[in-house]
Amino acid sequence: MSRRPALNRDRIIEAAVRVADRGGVTQVSMRNVGKELGVEAMSLYHHIADKDALLDALANWVFTQIELPEPEQSWRQAMVGRAVSARRVLARHPWALGLIESRRSPGSALLRHHDAVLGCLRQNGFPIVLATHAFSAIDAYVYGFVLTELNLPFDADEGVDGFVDQIRPQLDAYPHLVEMITEQVHGQDYHYADEFEFGLDLILDSLENRLADREDPTNGR
Repeated sequence: MSRRPALNRDRIIEAAVRVADRGGVTQVSMRNVGKELGVEAMSLYHHIADKDALLDALANWVFTQIELPEPEQSWRQAMVGRAVSARRVLARHPWALGLIESRRSPGSALLRHHDAVLGCLRQNGFPIVLATHAFSAIDAYVYGFVLTELNLPFDADEGVDGFVDQIRPQLDAYPHLVEMITEQVHGQDYHYADEFEFGLDLILDSLENRLADREDPTNGR
């Protein structure tokens, strides 16, 4: 008979991820994770203190999956890479979006992630205030976009023509919606997911302008 791999903290967290992926974070308990691993819940307490510690570890795990800025990258390239990576991870694990903003005991991966992002911005000339605003604005955009994608009445990566056909009888009284749908969406191979890059560029363009204004001695600031 093959022996079961030794129980350790990493295996417990990976099992908790699987439980959350199937049923959401509300299904993450010591009992359910133990069942996922084929062991009694009591065995987990030798490695993780309690359910709260398990949720903290799960939130920290999310940040181990998100791409961090590389030293040789420009700040804009780094912010795009991180935003795209964060969107991908959060979309793959829908439970993560609410969890990572709710924990009061940040883990080392979370702290490293935040420090690396701020460090990238600071090393590229961002003053502390602008770096803080940049971090907040980018994360608010990414989190909001993912939340919208997860709740759309159609697949964000697929065309929306079928959905438009379904609601078309309701649109006659809304001329601006009809104009937008006719010219931009229906029959145009439109994918909502394509909006992500455009919106992110708007934020990064604004940050680039703010940074340039600060560095320009003729702007009077």
